Parts: sequence; C-alpha cells; structure tokens
Amino acid sequence: MNDSLICTTCGTQYPPHQPLPDLCPICNDDRQYIPENGQHWTRLSALKETHRVRISPLAERIWSLKMQPDFAIANRALLVQSPGGNILWDCMPLPDDPTVAFIRSVGGLKAIAFSHPHYYTTMNEWAALFSCPIYIHQHDQPWIVYPGEAVRLWTGERYQLWDGIEVVHTGGHFPGSCVLHLPSETDRGTLLCGDSLLLSRSKRHLAVMYSYPNQILLPRNEFAAFDQRTAGLAFDNLYGAFDQQDLKGNAMTVFTTSMQRYRDNYGL
Repeated sequence: MNDSLICTTCGTQYPPHQPLPDLCPICNDDRQYIPENGQHWTRLSALKETHRVRISPLAERIWSLKMQPDFAIANRALLVQSPGGNILWDCMPLPDDPTVAFIRSVGGLKAIAFSHPHYYTTMNEWAALFSCPIYIHQHDQPWIVYPGEAVRLWTGERYQLWDGIEVVHTGGHFPGSCVLHLPSETDRGTLLCGDSLLLSRSKRHLAVMYSYPNQILLPRNEFAAFDQRTAGLAFDNLYGAFDQQDLKGNAMTVFTTSMQRYRDNYGL
C-alpha cells in the first residue's frame, strides 16, 4: 500500500516523495472548492481505521461501492460485471480488504474507466491491486496529479471495451467528461454517468453544468457540443455518482426532455 497523502476534500492521492502543493489543484478550481477551514490531508492507513465500504447491488450486474461514513466528495464507484471482464467505473478512495476480496470473488477487474477527474482518487492503488489499466480521456490529462504506469489515455468520441460496452466522450463538466454505456438484450441499455449528468431531487431533470457545487452554468457553445456528442445515446436506465442518482425504466425520457429544456433556454 502506498500511504502517500490524500486530499480530504476530493479524495485525490498525491505522489510520494514529491512536494505537496499548498492547495489541491483539483479543489482549487471553480468546479470544486477549498473548504472554509482550509486544506487538509490524510492517508489510506488512517482511512482504513475510520471507514469501511458498503457494497450493495444496483442492478443484475452492477454494484455500488460507497465509503461509510461519507468521505471527501462522497461518491460511489460502480463495479460492472461482464463476461469479457469486469470494469470499475470511477474510483472511491478506500480499497479496503473486504472490498478487494469481494471484487476478486466475482472475477476481479479487467479495467478502470472514469467519468472525470474528481473521482481519480486512489486510482493507482486500485490498478496495482488488480493489475489492470486505467482509461482516461486525453482531454483530462492536465488533471492527472499522480500519473501512474497503468494510465492509458484515449482520444476521440467513443472507446470500445468489450461485450458491447463503450466509453462515450461527452465533455461538458470537464473537457474529457465521459459516460459508460452498457448494452442489454431486453431494453436500450444502461448509462453510468458519474456526474457528467446530475439527477435532480425530483428525478424529473438531468443537469449538465460546469460546476455543480458552485452552480456555474455551461457556456452555450459547450452545451451545444455536449448535446451533439450525446445525441446518439439510447438507454432506459441510469446510475450516477451518488446515492439517489438512479433512474430505472424512464431514464431516456428524462434525458430527452431535460436536453430540450436546455436547448430552449440556450436558443439552440
């Protein structure tokens, strides 16, 4: 285990034996924030003493991995089981022993893929534990503060994995923001969106914003690019980065009406 320092606000792990920045650049950005009590750090060894991971099923082959109690951004990582190999979509900071044992019991990991930089966290720890590559869109390379050997940068609009699973570049929240599309034999499939899209509390609207915590809208041209890249998506189910970010059955309808609302307001 690499016990280098981790930002307590976003969960990003920094390289060992290198000077720490005064402020975490992931947090010191308009898409995130430095808390009022300032910059603080912790280590994996400390998190293992104070936290655990809740593993819960979301769908037939999708599992939620969520730290308890909440830590940093409090996102969940999503484990996708597939015949060709399992995928971890986004990371959360704590790969504790029970979680690692569970993942190995269902086939391990063939790859880690990301929606955007807020969830890179301890990605190098995860990759080392499962001897797997990490797929990140090239547009988000500047936000990789700990460039490990497992990182594979990809370009273009879609990256095919296996079993019909593909990473789709959307842009929007970050230049390299992505979603993961899972095919299905019974419906239009499932979308794992991180927070490239964020579901409203009413579950009747999906938002795409430059910054969610700071409530900063996307510029008109960036929304138009997002809209164009996602125009060909078809899915019935959606799972986001947080608890209560699930839509089952009607996700495409909510997405379509939400994007039309944006078009109307942006004059597109």
